Amino acid sequence: MTTIASVAANFTRDLEQNYQTIAEYVARARDRGVEFLVFPEAAIGGYLSSLGNHGDTVKNTTRSLPPAIRLDGPEIARVQSIIGDLVIAIGFCELADDGETRYNAAAVLDGTRIYGSYRKVHQPLGENMSYSSGSDYGVFETPVGRVGLQICYDKAFPEAARVMALKGAEIIASLSAWPAARTATAENLQDDRWTYRFNLFDSARALDNQVFWIASNQSGTFGSLRYVGNAKIVDPGGNVLDSTLLGEGMAVADVDIAGTFTAMRGGMFHLRDRRPDAYGVLTELDATGTAGWRDLAHA
Repeated sequence: MTTIASVAANFTRDLEQNYQTIAEYVARARDRGVEFLVFPEAAIGGYLSSLGNHGDTVKNTTRSLPPAIRLDGPEIARVQSIIGDLVIAIGFCELADDGETRYNAAAVLDGTRIYGSYRKVHQPLGENMSYSSGSDYGVFETPVGRVGLQICYDKAFPEAARVMALKGAEIIASLSAWPAARTATAENLQDDRWTYRFNLFDSARALDNQVFWIASNQSGTFGSLRYVGNAKIVDPGGNVLDSTLLGEGMAVADVDIAGTFTAMRGGMFHLRDRRPDAYGVLTELDATGTAGWRDLAHA
């Protein structure tokens, strides 16, 4: 059995507070025997304080933007000094080698090694004014299994998780700073339509690809954003094994990765039963863009 966990917590521009929060959850994880712990998107330095044309989304400015850090920088090293032999996934704003370009990024690491990193591909609501986008999905060998990473809005795109599943991912860590709806927000955020979508995507992507899905999220508020929490562990059948719901906390589950894969994929195996020969239109649409989509839709 492998014990995996996911965090819902609030992370801001205060790096020392972020490190303290990370240390608190690492201690809780150790008490529970957790082997893989997933922190939210932008856990080091916080996310944007708003989305769209509402304040701080001016590309490559320093106004209200998260601190941009390097994979080999002191901030990641500080996190590694906290986690020791625990394997974690964590989000941050990555500074590229050119010293200017920023990416909304995540990495899977322990105290001595970075197993892999990822730069967010899909960007919502003007996020591209603050970050450049990544272009690929890797899968990384870790002590807890083959892990893929994605960030927030990526979960709305089945192709993202499917690529990682086809590359052999057993676990997909989906790190988010997912807020409630900006308009007609539900009084109880657990009933909000954006909360519903967040949870639906998590179960659907796990079931689509028959993988373990670990969804983390920010909670509380930052700037104009109200986060919906709901960190969770989902099994390859789409079943939620544990969830924090709205509040801060840690979802934990003991899972038999090899045994579950054998059971789930022994009969209906979605990856085996794909029909790539029937999916050509997907790449045609990507090549032609919106106009091509309209032409095909009315053909």
